[in-house]
Amino acid sequence: MNATIDSLAKRGYAATTLADVADGAGLSRGIVNFHFTSKDNLLSETIKYLQDEYTANWLAMVEKAKADTASQLLALVTADLDRKICTHRKLAAWFALITEAKSRPTYQKLAWERDEKYRTTLASMCTRAKEEGGYGFDAQSTADAIYAMQEGLWLRMMLFGKNYKRETALKVVLDTLCTIFPKHFAADGTPSKFHAEDS
Repeated sequence: MNATIDSLAKRGYAATTLADVADGAGLSRGIVNFHFTSKDNLLSETIKYLQDEYTANWLAMVEKAKADTASQLLALVTADLDRKICTHRKLAAWFALITEAKSRPTYQKLAWERDEKYRTTLASMCTRAKEEGGYGFDAQSTADAIYAMQEGLWLRMMLFGKNYKRETALKVVLDTLCTIFPKHFAADGTPSKFHAEDS
């Protein structure tokens, strides 16, 4: 999987071959061909691998966070920028795969379905924050907007590399959270002590 990610990041989707992956992994080409049988199978498994790693990471961060809504939201949304999963090579590989999703419905289905738990969790947290704070926004639309922002930040980090720093992306996230949820976050993006009577 790591050799596939490296090849996608370096060569892109079209130029990545089973031979490249085998050479990068230090394996015989026959073993890789036997195990995966096709490039599509290998890349489908790579999507699963990246998504499983992504899911395990945000679940762990949310589990470690305090139980209040703001802390849970902050953990969930900033998990996207965690150094374990947000690296240039992984972002480049991910976008190389996703750009093929339109012509390869299997990739699109895998990526969308395997990310459903994240999107559902985000929408649930937005709903909870709305109820606590008495906000007027639509919880699902707000969750969709936050999700789109995260994808946009990933794209910017992938395109501009070291010229677009993780700290810059994090500031965008924190500014967005305090703008949408002003009763839950202080101006610097830290979770506020929220009390129902404040609403």
